[in-house]
Amino acid sequence: MKLHHLRPAPGAVKDRTRKGRGEGSGKGKTAGRGTKGSKARGRIRTGFEGGQLPLQRRVPKLKGFTNPNKVHWSVVNVDRLAAAFPKGGGVDPDALVEAGLARKGTPVKVLGHGDLPVALQVRAHAFSSTAAEKIAAAGGTVEVV
Repeated sequence: MKLHHLRPAPGAVKDRTRKGRGEGSGKGKTAGRGTKGSKARGRIRTGFEGGQLPLQRRVPKLKGFTNPNKVHWSVVNVDRLAAAFPKGGGVDPDALVEAGLARKGTPVKVLGHGDLPVALQVRAHAFSSTAAEKIAAAGGTVEVV
């Protein structure tokens, strides 16, 4: 047995159907497409909807502007800080990510909604004025990273 003696098993390989090659072939004349209609004729361009106004023309051309440089902040309220760190201590963006209050890789802004009964040393990228007042009133400190 040599490499050039190898053959596929009998019946494993079928000849491809040569359509449109005479009536005697069984696939002549209309070549299995039936008669008339768009499917019996040439190719229809992508997105053609049979004369109906196509989707790409129905949808408005301009839809405003998306700023690629927009900064997406992780917003944390003072009451959420109090719930996550009831014993007080230092709070930084990494600690907020671990506590599930901020997203990794985004700047953190602390807002002043709610009450803060514990003293926290908070480090963040930005603070609202009310948040800074509440943290200072509770005996904590505010540091902008």
